[in-house]
Amino acid sequence: MKTRITELLNIEYPILQGAMAWISYAPLVAAVSEAGGLGIIGGTIMTPNQLRDEIHQVRDLTDKPFGVNIISLSPWIAQILELLVEEQVLIATYGTGNPRKIIEQLKPGGVMSFPVVPSPNTAKRAQDDGADGVIVSGREGGGHVGDLTTMVLVPQARDVVDIPMVAAGGIGDARGMVAAFALGAEAIQMGTRFICTKEAVCHDNAKEFIVRSGPRDTLVTGNITGLPVRCLKNKMSQTYAEMESTGKPKAMMAMFGAGKMQQAFQLGDIEDGSVMAGQVCGLIDDVPTVAELIQSMMAGCDRVLDRLPR
Repeated sequence: MKTRITELLNIEYPILQGAMAWISYAPLVAAVSEAGGLGIIGGTIMTPNQLRDEIHQVRDLTDKPFGVNIISLSPWIAQILELLVEEQVLIATYGTGNPRKIIEQLKPGGVMSFPVVPSPNTAKRAQDDGADGVIVSGREGGGHVGDLTTMVLVPQARDVVDIPMVAAGGIGDARGMVAAFALGAEAIQMGTRFICTKEAVCHDNAKEFIVRSGPRDTLVTGNITGLPVRCLKNKMSQTYAEMESTGKPKAMMAMFGAGKMQQAFQLGDIEDGSVMAGQVCGLIDDVPTVAELIQSMMAGCDRVLDRLPR
């Protein structure tokens, strides 16, 4: 399957792996790239030295293209941007900060920029700022989310941008992939679905929790703080939601939430940790290898297309 995204990124299939802190390490990233997609390192929690080591580990495992996800709020952002250019990473994705400033530093060094955006307006801004492509992410997704669902976001973003566009949020099988293309996307990005693969570097407790969860087992916290996050319902997230509803100070909530994602995904504490995952968890009932997942996605696309009315 060829699209502008596959041609631009030199990948076989139009599938990107969403970058997730505490999960998207070299084994997962390399497996996705080896299987024909684009693996992306979750670099937001890494120091420059840690990120450099992770990039080298990926290159020890594959010679295929891959990307790095960054955050402008990192205290090392200047060094990290220099590092991406120095290491000639293919693509950087990011969801916060001023896209223009990041693009201006990366583009001259040959690193492509794909901002992750929650609205048509921010997609248009990214294009105007010179982004090479854009990832539009709907509210169904896990982790940090916006207000618009993927179904309405993707076509509206397509109407205002001409650059290559990736759809994300609530996509976990071939049906979602085909739907995304029908809405105007040229590739998809999946996060939650890739957590539940054998190569994902996270605790089995978290994978099993996602597998046994349904589409109504998530909630969005952080609406009051301005940083909404979708995660699975558990003791931690429900306590946080109660703190919000009773008007607890933002500083108190920030302190309560600190370190909770690591607690869940690396230590396996799925009650007191934050298990960020999307509504697509209701579609997930297995933990395949990355290669098995991508091949089933592509084969499934053909079956879905064959079933469509003509």
